[in-house]
Amino acid sequence: MPSQARPVFLDLTKISLPVNALVSILHRITGVLLILSIPLVLWLFGRSLADPEGYVQAVDLLRHPLGLLLLLGWLWLLMHHFFVGIRFLLVEIGIGETREGGRQTAWSALVAGVIAAVLLWVMFL
Repeated sequence: MPSQARPVFLDLTKISLPVNALVSILHRITGVLLILSIPLVLWLFGRSLADPEGYVQAVDLLRHPLGLLLLLGWLWLLMHHFFVGIRFLLVEIGIGETREGGRQTAWSALVAGVIAAVLLWVMFL
């Protein structure tokens, strides 16, 4: 009598992903969120170029505490996506293909994204 294999239940909250996988997943998520943020960014940019009052309104929105927090988050999205994209391009030409090299470039991209986002945010303040 053939025995049927029982389905295996994977608890995704208990699986620890390697940093390479985490960086890859975050790259996809940041890409989607950047695409979704385009209308807001274009509206804010258009408002700032419309007239002097529009510029003041746009700056006031960005200088509000919630605006500053959203700006920091958006800058992190942009910088993370940028640096991980560079990492993927380097892997395509053979840099960081080993397990250790991939781990190092993944951590480098994560750290560079955070540092660049904070530096850009501080420049805005």
